[in-house]
Amino acid sequence: MTIARQLLYGLALVAALCLLIWMQQQRIDTAQAQADLATDRLQTAQQRNANQAATIISLTGQVAAQRLDQLALQQTLGDMRQAQATDQLKKKERRRDDPTHATWAAQPLPDAARRLHQRPAITGAAGYRQWLSGRDALHAGSGGAGQ
Repeated sequence: MTIARQLLYGLALVAALCLLIWMQQQRIDTAQAQADLATDRLQTAQQRNANQAATIISLTGQVAAQRLDQLALQQTLGDMRQAQATDQLKKKERRRDDPTHATWAAQPLPDAARRLHQRPAITGAAGYRQWLSGRDALHAGSGGAGQ
């Protein structure tokens, strides 16, 4: 073998080694870029998870407060029902014990008040308009707002 041939083989071997090293460097750079991207994604996901955890904690507190408010409202409603029942019993006792109250409660309602309670089942705007037009017109009194 001649020296020129050996020199060419040596140069080819060095070129092949350089090419191999360059390819490995490209793989390392690509892997490093992928690792950086994965790190960025991980940080973004951790920040999002932290925000979601804070939101969950906040919503949990709000739900607990609403439940306490609902319980308080239910308690108030129960107290009001109890007070109403007590008032009804007191009215019945008053009616039973006080003869003047009993006679007053037994009287029929005046005609004007009774007419207020007489209302047919109205369905729709046309029925309401017809019911209003069929009623007696109101008469202006002596001390009305227009004077």
